[in-house]
Amino acid sequence: MRNLTKIGGAAAIAAALALTACGGGGTPTGPETAKGQGTGSDLAKLISINEKPAADLEPGGKVTLPLGSIGPDFNGFSNNGNSSDNSAMMAPINPVAVNSGGIGGCWKVDFVGKATPNKDFCESVESKVVDGKQTVTIKVNDKATYNDGTPIDIKAFQNTWNILKSPDAGYDIVSSGAYEFVESVEAGSSDKEIIVKTTQPVYPVDSLFFGLIHPAVNTPAIFNEGFVGEMHPEWMAGPFKVDQYDAAAKTVTMVPNDKWWGTKPVLESVVFRQLETSAQIAAFKNGEIDAMSANTIALYKQLEGTKDSEVRRGQRLFAGGMNINAQKITDVAVREAIFAAVDREALRKVRFNGLNWEEPSSGSMMVLPFSDYYQDNYPVKETGADVAKKVLTDAGYAPNAAGIMEKDGKPAAFKISNFGDDPTTLAFTQTLQKQLQAGGMDVGIDQRASADFGKVIGGRDFDMSVSGYTVGPDSTDAVKQYYDSKVNENGLGDAELDKKIADLASIEDNAERNKAAMEVEKEHMAKYFSMGVVMNGPQISFVRTGLANYGPSLFQSLSQVPDWSTLGWIKK
Repeated sequence: MRNLTKIGGAAAIAAALALTACGGGGTPTGPETAKGQGTGSDLAKLISINEKPAADLEPGGKVTLPLGSIGPDFNGFSNNGNSSDNSAMMAPINPVAVNSGGIGGCWKVDFVGKATPNKDFCESVESKVVDGKQTVTIKVNDKATYNDGTPIDIKAFQNTWNILKSPDAGYDIVSSGAYEFVESVEAGSSDKEIIVKTTQPVYPVDSLFFGLIHPAVNTPAIFNEGFVGEMHPEWMAGPFKVDQYDAAAKTVTMVPNDKWWGTKPVLESVVFRQLETSAQIAAFKNGEIDAMSANTIALYKQLEGTKDSEVRRGQRLFAGGMNINAQKITDVAVREAIFAAVDREALRKVRFNGLNWEEPSSGSMMVLPFSDYYQDNYPVKETGADVAKKVLTDAGYAPNAAGIMEKDGKPAAFKISNFGDDPTTLAFTQTLQKQLQAGGMDVGIDQRASADFGKVIGGRDFDMSVSGYTVGPDSTDAVKQYYDSKVNENGLGDAELDKKIADLASIEDNAERNKAAMEVEKEHMAKYFSMGVVMNGPQISFVRTGLANYGPSLFQSLSQVPDWSTLGWIKK
């Protein structure tokens, strides 16, 4: 499942694992780390986490990190809770359920995107296909238990399947994913052995049970409404636990979980604070927070030279820029005109100005340009104001007295929702606005606080937003989430495309399956024009000197923390 995220510099902290640390406090390091990588490149250039073994870290200590929003819905499986900020915050306290990024339920992902069983929860996962039927056998860790004492066993797996298998059961799920192809989930030799049978083979196997839902979350009312303002730490399991959630102060404090059976964390506490971008700048400079994203030049310049800090650079796992609500902008001709009016290169110049960053033209919502599976699926090859006006003219629009293209007395008019107070992000939105206005559309800006992001986007209270989604290493889940007519939030698609999506899930060969997914995206974009890919972008993090195992880490972590047990401070 892909998480919603803002385009701006401080939308969410990302995760970290791995290879190198970038220099301290000044200019971003060399050209190789300032360029989006193409197919076959060395992805190690996109990772920077100051990797250290736990033995080199000071026991105890506290790390404080910012988020653009905390809640208000803490159910990451629901549309209202589906945000990168939510996933980042839940990673240390509820990895059994975090269903995107580098860890979730039965699976963990390394920095290049390879999934292996997460043995804290699932010791082994074996798949066999006989006569076209697949059987997946999962051995659950005997010690795996929720904070309230409920065993993580067959009941959790059955509950997860029952909730996620269909969007028609009353649960406000983001996507049914591969669960619609699951025929049964039964106990094997014990409640800790899970036997999953499917109606057709499902690939990749890690698309199943990448996140588990507590058995107590077993009605639409609990699932859809029960997490609004309520974190329910008793239904979690992870190396940390919630010590305090202060809704008024907009902070969540976490401490080591005495019930955790896995590796004990180095830190004695983790604090997440909800802060607007401008407040994050002041907090980092004052030593109140220990890291923040600076993915725009305005942020970078304000943080540059901060005492006891260093810069860590890599690739941001993001695709998007134009998220169109087709339930508000209902005419496909207007949506096509939006795509036609946009100058993506000009927008990227505004967004990346001064950041020493180049990237290929991004054209897929599902994978990044360095992927072997990538292809540019942007549906409009010729763009510009005249092209956009021609699209509208051909659809029966004509300019009114104000020069706005209009049809049957209804102008092509809408607003772009912009989140947060970062000036570069606003400049991006204003540039986009001018491009669309030049194409004959009446376009305003709906300015919102970062804290409103989940509520506005999850509640579909926007016409078009400057936002996008996190990107994973494989497109199989994403193609269904974005383009299946029964699943995507716009309800756009058709039976032919839905069948192609269902069929591709059973293709075992990774390259063949992803090629099929790419063709679906290409066809859907050219028919329905709902998700506009403008950019991917860098992940540039300012980090307190001495913080180890934190920073851009590709697919290993959405929170820039590849392993929460080894996040900590280097011994002095």
